[in-house]
Amino acid sequence: MIELRDVHKAFGANKVLQGVTLSVDKGTSMVIIGGSGTGKSVALKCILGLVRPDSGQILLDGEDVTKSARGAKRDAFLARFGMLFQGGALFDSLSVWQNVAFRLLRGSLKRPKEEAREIAVEKLRRVGLKPDVADLFPAELSGGMQKRVGLARAIAAEPEIIFFDEPTTGLDPIMAGVINELIREIVVEMGATAITITHDMSSVRAIADDVAMLHGGVIHWTGPVGEMDDGDDPYLQQFITGSAEGPIEAVR
Repeated sequence: MIELRDVHKAFGANKVLQGVTLSVDKGTSMVIIGGSGTGKSVALKCILGLVRPDSGQILLDGEDVTKSARGAKRDAFLARFGMLFQGGALFDSLSVWQNVAFRLLRGSLKRPKEEAREIAVEKLRRVGLKPDVADLFPAELSGGMQKRVGLARAIAAEPEIIFFDEPTTGLDPIMAGVINELIREIVVEMGATAITITHDMSSVRAIADDVAMLHGGVIHWTGPVGEMDDGDDPYLQQFITGSAEGPIEAVR
């Protein structure tokens, strides 16, 4: 469903992506792992068209999305995606239900206000939050609850493709486990195609069908999560074991 072919992206002298090639099958959960600053977020932004690659192709259902689309066509393209942002990225000035229904209150996906609220409350229920949370504001919620609200927003418009950007950052191990379980359940229920970027190996094992190891702007290893521990790539092995010894230099 999603294919990156020899994608390059540099910001000045900083070469972030140096030939990323990766395929993600429809209805599967791909997790991209790698250290901070290795280009994971830039790769997602390139797929969404928020950043234009310097070269290479990005295909969605066989169509090259690196070519500019504007107006209604661009809206239709973005409507296929949902995203759980790192840190939640909720709007402080909007109530919880308005955050969840943000895309349903404007643009090509606009619904009547009462219908949008009903959908928001149902999505909150799906992530384990009661209806009385809907009229609260993000500042009144714990970090774990905010993350759940972000997840509800990501699925509110029933997207075909969902991106998860470091979904467990800032959460304690128990809440991280809850979020991982919710992500896995929801992706399977919706039949969505998912791409997650993370350096949390517990998340990888909980939500991945396939794993790709990104380092130095290239994919060093990709394969089913069940084959990850036996992968023979030294970058992969150093990362998943957390060893200080190996080809990845530890910043001191």
